[in-house]
Amino acid sequence: MENQREFGRAVPVQVTVLCGNNLRGSRTDSCLSFVRVEFNGSLLGDSQKLDIAVDNNVVYNFTCSFECSEVAHSLDDVAHKPVILTVLEILPKEKKQKEEKTTVLGQAVVDLLPLLRGQCSFSSTVLLHAVPGSPADVAAHEDGIKSTLDVTVSIPEPLLSDSQRSDSNVLMVTVETVYSVPEVWNPASTPPSSYVAALQMPVSATREQVLLFSNGVLKMGGEREPLPRPKKWPLGPLLTPGAEVIQGLYIDTEPTDMDHGDLTDIEDNDFRANAECNENRVSWDTARRCFIDAGGVACLSRRIAECRLWPVEIMKANQTVPTKGGRSARDKLGEDEPQISFHGVVYMDLVPLLYPGVRRIHGVYRIYPFYESDLLNKTQRTYSILKELSRAPPTLGRTRANSSVDSLRAFQSKTFENQRGNKDVPKKPDSQGKPAQSDSVTGLEPQVNTEGQMYADSRSYIIIEIAVEKPLVPKRPPEELAKRVMELVPPRPPLPRRPAGAERAVQEYQSQIASVAAQVLDQYQQLFGTAFVPGGKPLDPVLQEQRKTQLLGELNCSGKYFAFKEQMKYSVVRIVREKMLRTEAFSDPEQLQAFLSQLYVFLVDEMHVSLNKSLSVDSQDTHHEPLLSCAQLKHFAKEAQLNKDYQLAAQYYQECLVRDRSDPSHWFDYGAFHMLTDDLLKAEECFQQALSIEQTHIPSLLMCGVLSDMNERYEDAETFFERATCVEPNNVVAWTLFGVFCQAQDKVFQAEMAFREANKHFISIMQNGQSSRPKVTSETQSGQEKNQKDETSEIPAGKTEKTGGDTDEGAVHKEGIPQNREESKQEVQHQLSPSSVQTTIFMETVWFLLHNYALQMAQRTLALELLSPDRGTISSYHLALAQLQLLRGEHDSAEASLKEALADNFQNPDIWALWGHLHHMRGEYAQAQSCYERTLDSVLDTSDTHAIFLRLGFIYLQEGEYEKAKAIFLRACKHSPSCLTWLRLGIAYYRLEELSEAEEALTEANALNNRNPEVWGYLSLVCLRTGRKLEAEQSYKYAMKMNLQKESLLQEIHDLQSRVGFGNPSF
Repeated sequence: MENQREFGRAVPVQVTVLCGNNLRGSRTDSCLSFVRVEFNGSLLGDSQKLDIAVDNNVVYNFTCSFECSEVAHSLDDVAHKPVILTVLEILPKEKKQKEEKTTVLGQAVVDLLPLLRGQCSFSSTVLLHAVPGSPADVAAHEDGIKSTLDVTVSIPEPLLSDSQRSDSNVLMVTVETVYSVPEVWNPASTPPSSYVAALQMPVSATREQVLLFSNGVLKMGGEREPLPRPKKWPLGPLLTPGAEVIQGLYIDTEPTDMDHGDLTDIEDNDFRANAECNENRVSWDTARRCFIDAGGVACLSRRIAECRLWPVEIMKANQTVPTKGGRSARDKLGEDEPQISFHGVVYMDLVPLLYPGVRRIHGVYRIYPFYESDLLNKTQRTYSILKELSRAPPTLGRTRANSSVDSLRAFQSKTFENQRGNKDVPKKPDSQGKPAQSDSVTGLEPQVNTEGQMYADSRSYIIIEIAVEKPLVPKRPPEELAKRVMELVPPRPPLPRRPAGAERAVQEYQSQIASVAAQVLDQYQQLFGTAFVPGGKPLDPVLQEQRKTQLLGELNCSGKYFAFKEQMKYSVVRIVREKMLRTEAFSDPEQLQAFLSQLYVFLVDEMHVSLNKSLSVDSQDTHHEPLLSCAQLKHFAKEAQLNKDYQLAAQYYQECLVRDRSDPSHWFDYGAFHMLTDDLLKAEECFQQALSIEQTHIPSLLMCGVLSDMNERYEDAETFFERATCVEPNNVVAWTLFGVFCQAQDKVFQAEMAFREANKHFISIMQNGQSSRPKVTSETQSGQEKNQKDETSEIPAGKTEKTGGDTDEGAVHKEGIPQNREESKQEVQHQLSPSSVQTTIFMETVWFLLHNYALQMAQRTLALELLSPDRGTISSYHLALAQLQLLRGEHDSAEASLKEALADNFQNPDIWALWGHLHHMRGEYAQAQSCYERTLDSVLDTSDTHAIFLRLGFIYLQEGEYEKAKAIFLRACKHSPSCLTWLRLGIAYYRLEELSEAEEALTEANALNNRNPEVWGYLSLVCLRTGRKLEAEQSYKYAMKMNLQKESLLQEIHDLQSRVGFGNPSF
């Protein structure tokens, strides 16, 4: 069967060279040439010799083949070796010349990778790279004419079945450049040397393949390597320059934040910039593909999971010259322990290849001196690849020569021809590949690798890229995640389409008609309004025409008639353009007249429709703009939450939803409110409603994931988190929450990937100055705290400005701010240690979770912050922990955390503010007052001054310090006005006997919330003091209707009513 084929079967690969285009030889009239085809060091054949005129294409139609099998040419050979096509010219014979002389015109290569991708045949036109100085090279430079070959490759059946192709993979390792090489490596003084890099990869469950890069070139510094530059085949030098280039593969500019490995921090940028521009370097720019079957893929994934570091060995070898007798000097030494000079090793972290969806890692890696003990400790390997290869018999693989490829140099041919001869390194007895005869790690290892130590001293590093054709761990595509979210939370049907085009033009005309009609009616009422007064003389129907004439005359005299025409003009023009589709002038007067008649009829009909709507009693539809915006309503809801008046808070949130149920932010805020009240079922319903409106609403996706995790629906939680990272890939909180979730599920590599992405985007945001930290608010007080003193009227919030009332010069907190406050603030920030302004991905996520009352996930995230090596400041951690403890009602633990925070940063006003809230919740008002005053006196701004103003002002009112209370509440009304801020300001004015200002403040409070009984109560007191009986009785009546519960205020009202003798209608 198709799916049961084995890799070892032989499949013939047929290569056909169809023709050559624009070939140029040594003769000007014709060219006698033939093409030679080679693959994997084997000569596949020569075509017939054809003498064709220069202007004609050379039709070779030459076909040759080779068998792809595990015995001869393996799938790995197909992956990393091209078919080499060499075009040779036969030179004319000279006198006394017995044999024909040939010269190479050019070389081309054909990549066979499409065969591994399931194709049975493909055709391509490949560039024939000319020999420098040849006629073809001269023509290419002078005329821009390039020689090409048309080639077709075919096989009778696919090399891999569908299942084999889906389970296998093609890995490509690109070794780019070593920078900051040891100083002794100088191109001017160093003898010719080979620079070699090698690593080992499993190609199956039982075999490993050495990937060898032996053509490194030592270069002088002084300029950067060009970008982009092509990648090269791992073939060694070909006969023509340019033929070693892999078409379509380039080394391009890589963002620094995308690099893996070492030297990726900001402080390393200067060092790398200098090394990559000015220092000597060794360049390979070579890409080596490797075919890995299903067993090899599993083995590679398992090996990376078991030991994340993968060794890449590097060495320098001087070229040796053969002596008489054909043996090199090194061969004469016998087969002693090979000594490898400048033996270094790179430890690559390949775990990113196990991240879901990752197909490529590009890394900058430090080179360390090679020690077998370090190799064993870090990679669990016990032998050196280069040493094993140097022990290999030099005769391996020499039975196959490549006539078009220069043989590797003496050292290379001895040590590395097993790769060119397709000899895999056998699997060693132990799981990590122990050799049959390995050195003792402690016995034979030298004490110091002096030459290798030069890598460390010079801070040498190498740039390597590893890419796989298919990710080792597949990632769910965004489409699948979006579909899954739609299944979990079905989207709402789209909103009805708004009118546009002709329909909108007609509606605008009707609205203008209604507007003009309303203005005409107003004018009519001004002229004849006495008839509409009760008891007035009715209008005489006989004089109706006279009244009409009088109205028209008034409209003309006042200019309103022309104003109405101008008002209507634009809407009529839109009807002509949108409805009648006329945009050009009429040339025929008859057509113009007909069009005007049609337009007039249409406008009159629509006028009647509009007048019927606007003048009909049943269809009167008056729309009043709401006095309060949704932002103010949410602000008042937060106020009610602070007061633990959850019923009132719910009413404000519900009013927002009534105004606009299609806004996902309203549903999200309502869900966060239910998180505070611990109604998780209702909270999840609200978050899902927000998602049904907008499937890409990030906060709702995250909170749905948090609640799914809390309810142990882990698959759904992963879907929500992963979808959030797809919708907004640079969202730090989304990636961090995804990592926290994966770590709890023991998905170590996914968690590592998520935290890496979060850190990458977080650093980018911080560098751009876009980081914003959630406010530290007093909302962290426990939602479950019981038997606490009612603070219904002490903690307001909001935003409106009031002028009136001056602050007292003797008040503790004055309105005036020193002119040098900004300078002073900068000085204090400069004095703080750098760590005091640091934050981390975990702390940013904690603020989000605390703001939305997801306490369980916040605690887990705080634990990760505590364990993180890149943790932020101690004070920020303990501040967040204190907020979490306050939300849980753990006051003693919160106090201990705040003490730890103050010990680390005594100047942070947020810490003092939160400690003031803690004292206030305990009823320790003196201590709370001290903390609040210290917070407001700080030159640094606290994250939330609103609650501080409210609570400190309330304490002043309680203590009878009304001047201080007035100053504080004036600041509160200017900063964030609300019903309660104006109410408290009115109380302060009232106690100071400033009744006029008190009434103004209470009126502002009543405008923001006319259902507050305390506002009506104090308005009644003001009216009683000013002797206004009717207003006093009305205010008292509304205070009682709104169920005023404050006994002290009620008693004060009753006492004053008794003194003045009015104000209570029940007397």
